[in-house]
Amino acid sequence: MRKQHSSSPGSREHGYELPYKLARDQLAKISGIEEQCRKSGAQCIGPNKIIIAYLNQPYHITLPDAEISLEDGKAEISLKDKILILHYFNSAGGTPPTGILITYKQLPGGVSYFPAFSQRAINPFVKHFGQKPELLIDLSAKLGGYKANQGDVSVTINAFSHVPITFALWRGDEEFSPSGSILFDANISDYLSTEDITVLCETIVWKLVKSIPPT
Repeated sequence: MRKQHSSSPGSREHGYELPYKLARDQLAKISGIEEQCRKSGAQCIGPNKIIIAYLNQPYHITLPDAEISLEDGKAEISLKDKILILHYFNSAGGTPPTGILITYKQLPGGVSYFPAFSQRAINPFVKHFGQKPELLIDLSAKLGGYKANQGDVSVTINAFSHVPITFALWRGDEEFSPSGSILFDANISDYLSTEDITVLCETIVWKLVKSIPPT
């Protein structure tokens, strides 16, 4: 997911307009919508509406313009989230979860992009939850997260129907600082590009951070 660069901080959403347009154009070219719904785990509601689960909420995609809204139609959806939803739906290959976990470095191009991924997703994840890992379990539940068996504390969040992502923490001790990792089912590249995976993990981490209650 590449955005247009802008020198203005207030233009961040504007920078995603072109990728959003391209994703909508790609959706318009899909002739077998029902088959793509099957591959992605989305619901096909008649000829003009798709319902797709993203971070524990149902998002409605209205065709042919690929307009995206939540069920209540009130909450604003960021362009970044809209692009992730469309990229997942457009690219879904239908491969079921394998149960085999892989690291970011095992993704296509992951070794080269890992420093950026670490800075954007792993570092803030560890910074905000490393000292209070149990908080991760409570807050992830809002995104559909559930306990996993990695590290000292871990949760798996089904970002999309076929994209489980596991967030793991190690508490650390007097000698070692807390650390963390983000793990993926081996099927993930059949649904999202490595760049989209970076954006998705960063998005999830900051949704969790923003839900931390004030102290």
